[in-house]
Amino acid sequence: MMFRLAASKISPVHLGASSSYGRLWNVKCRTVVSEQSSEVEVPGSADVVIIGGGSQGCHTLYQLTKRGVKAVLLERAKLTSGTTWHTAGCVWRLRPNDIDTLLLNDTRDVLMQLEAETGLDPGWIMNGGIFIAYNEERMNEYRRLSTIGVSFGIESHILDPGETQKLFPLINPDVIVGSLYSPGDGVVDPSTLCTSLTKVATSRGGKVIENCPVSDILTRKNDFGTPEVYGVVTPYGAIMTNCVVNCAGVWSRDIAAMACLRLPLVPMKHAYIVSESVPDIHGLPNIRDHDASTYFRIQGESICMGGYEYNPILLDSVPQDFEFGLYELDWSVFNFCIQGAVKLMPIYESLGVKTTVCGPESFTPDHKPLLGEDPRLRGMYHNCGFNSSGMMLAGGCAIQIAQWIVNGRPDLHMFSYDIRRFDPQQIEDYNWVKSRSQESYVRNYYIVFPNDERLAGRNFQKGPFHQELVDAGCIFQERQGKERPGWFSTKGAAPVPPYDWFGAYGHTQNTDHRYENQLKKDHTFGVTENHKLIGEECLACRQQVALFDMSSLGKFYLCGPEAQKAADWLFTADTHHPIGKTVYTCLLNSKAGVEADITVSTIETGTGGQIDPIFKGHGFYMTTAGGSSYHTWAHIKSVLNEKKCNVDFTDVSERVGVLSVQGPNSRALLQPLLDVELDNETFPYATTKLVKAAGHLCRAIRISFVGEMGWELHIPWDSCLPVYKALWAQGVKHGLRHAGYRALSSLSSEKGYHLWHFDLQICDNPLEAGLDFVCRETGDYLGKAVLDVIRQRGLTKKLLHFQLKKNIPIWGFEAIWRDDQVVGYIRRGEFAYSLGSFIGQGYVKHPDGYPVTFDYLENGCYQVEVMGKRHEAIAYCKSPFDPNGKRLLGIYEEPLLSRQ
Repeated sequence: MMFRLAASKISPVHLGASSSYGRLWNVKCRTVVSEQSSEVEVPGSADVVIIGGGSQGCHTLYQLTKRGVKAVLLERAKLTSGTTWHTAGCVWRLRPNDIDTLLLNDTRDVLMQLEAETGLDPGWIMNGGIFIAYNEERMNEYRRLSTIGVSFGIESHILDPGETQKLFPLINPDVIVGSLYSPGDGVVDPSTLCTSLTKVATSRGGKVIENCPVSDILTRKNDFGTPEVYGVVTPYGAIMTNCVVNCAGVWSRDIAAMACLRLPLVPMKHAYIVSESVPDIHGLPNIRDHDASTYFRIQGESICMGGYEYNPILLDSVPQDFEFGLYELDWSVFNFCIQGAVKLMPIYESLGVKTTVCGPESFTPDHKPLLGEDPRLRGMYHNCGFNSSGMMLAGGCAIQIAQWIVNGRPDLHMFSYDIRRFDPQQIEDYNWVKSRSQESYVRNYYIVFPNDERLAGRNFQKGPFHQELVDAGCIFQERQGKERPGWFSTKGAAPVPPYDWFGAYGHTQNTDHRYENQLKKDHTFGVTENHKLIGEECLACRQQVALFDMSSLGKFYLCGPEAQKAADWLFTADTHHPIGKTVYTCLLNSKAGVEADITVSTIETGTGGQIDPIFKGHGFYMTTAGGSSYHTWAHIKSVLNEKKCNVDFTDVSERVGVLSVQGPNSRALLQPLLDVELDNETFPYATTKLVKAAGHLCRAIRISFVGEMGWELHIPWDSCLPVYKALWAQGVKHGLRHAGYRALSSLSSEKGYHLWHFDLQICDNPLEAGLDFVCRETGDYLGKAVLDVIRQRGLTKKLLHFQLKKNIPIWGFEAIWRDDQVVGYIRRGEFAYSLGSFIGQGYVKHPDGYPVTFDYLENGCYQVEVMGKRHEAIAYCKSPFDPNGKRLLGIYEEPLLSRQ
């Protein structure tokens, strides 16, 4: 196909200057009443209104009508006229995580069965795909991808250079070390696909209305004061609906702005070129050359080639009437891709260019789409921000968004796609969104190492001990915009440097590489250079005492006349306890999936401080994981609104710091600093008290996430530094050592504790996760009815702990074999320093779909597949480390297993 290029009048974003998008974010809400017109007929109401007729919109309409939903799709111009029509259309099957892989294969399944369902060819061609590697570390990544494929039944093959060249004769085998071949990959034509989808959808009662722009989204507050959608306005009349799905691609920000919402999305120019005809390439596989950051798609007898440059052109906005439009290609930017293409495929240097395709695409801060109901506006759903992967992810994401709308929650653990993964402060700061999105674009084809960190958008939210930790050699991680300690270097300070934009857009590249050099020590799938250092932190906690800064935790108060009523409905555990009791509990959705796990303390009214608020009625203090705290907050807020509970729900996360003192010497260290006795009788495990720590009022909670005797000190922000300094002055006598979240993760896995988003997800229920003990049998709570049915029918999967017999590193997503059958995959892998072995947690299913019984779990020979090789493993229903929890009580009778 020959394209006539449209000259662009859009200027790139001037980085550092305020953009028109920033001004767009300040628009005021309005209500538009349009005059009726006879040109286009719109219905007066609909169950769901979908805005945008690209691949996301068409897939969403298809999936909703499949479930009997009365849905209407509104397209401003013609179907596919936005970013869909110029897509390269590649569909890959393997990604370095489970959810991406499942979504990709759901899309492919839709493509594979559409023709039989519609009688129309959706333009699907299964010509296979090759992932090219220039070095052994990349090959290791591909071996991991292949193992993920084993977990999900996806065929793939590791090839040497000669075998790779046989599949694609034009490549130079001398520059590569091998490849991964996935024969089930392919390409799809966007126009014929959307035609097929909408044909089926309209036959089921769905409506597609073209040339019908949306001019406003109507909102109001319900009786409980919660903002909600109640309709959309078009030039041809309003459509009443309480559910709108934003599928507007690069214009999704504009749609959100109609409802006074901001989205973390940046339009960028994204390009590929189409070569002149090349003999004998028809039907060859597509290629992803990650090391050169380029891809090749076979289009008839031409080769389409594109990639991800280090200096993509960011756009302020895209005109509303830019349908079927293209930009002139900026060769000074695109030549980066040309250089990589020629290295792999020398013939490319002499090939003529038939067409250049440069269009707008939407990109997000973490290169993941934006999905789900917006917590700021009930009934407003997003299905946008696909980072040039719309064709391959749209089908799977549409299935999940349809389940979201119909059932209240998706079937898969969609946290990595959920709009709630971003804190509102991140979304509000366009400089953060812009820099992080640019870095994600550039790094799209980078090797995905298990313990890597981003450089853009850092130091966005610093904790109260930030500078003290920098001086102590802290190597920081970032989660949901918050800086938290990852581990501590013995080589001195390594602060996170300002982002240098890879030297693009006139920025000077950083000369201080201390932080990056520390990260590079973990750039391996083997044993990292930091392995011993993190082990020293872990063993200091097990043998003496360690200090964890956990200020990034989410911290909430639930107080008021109906606080107990709300707690009874929200929490699986019993919270009818005397003041001072702390419990661990799950938060479930209506399908009994775990939305969060938190600790809840029953508290008394105080004097009005940050850790002793004044309230009437019952009061609860809650803490949750910092990396998902806004997700937890949004879930609780939604449930409270639904139940119309008369409570105050307050977030104090940024007003309270947390220091966790853990280990055998924790009591001896803390006792001289606190004004209460810390013995087991006076201050038992799972209790809380208001205390004076070094003269400062704090809340002490005797609890542990690492399986040791210890206390958390929850400290008003202004008192954090004095308490920290007093702890260190006293800690010198007891061998106190800093420890970070890398150690915390290892210690918690070793103890068998759960980590939400990894071995505990919304697609898991507490019974499967071994959390029966936090699910009370009396009274009702959200999800209990479904949980009771599951209990009667039996479990379809069960969480097991695996200990490898050989020291083979595992990081997650390795296949679990039982008696030569794949029965699951590892969710989280760690090295257990006290056990002296690599360990992992994963859910095991019966290969024939039968309920998983205790006998089935116990009587099997287990192996874990790592990099294509199987290794013997011991399976436990409960972690072998301190199974009776004696260490939590300060009973240290038994030596560590690794020291026996």
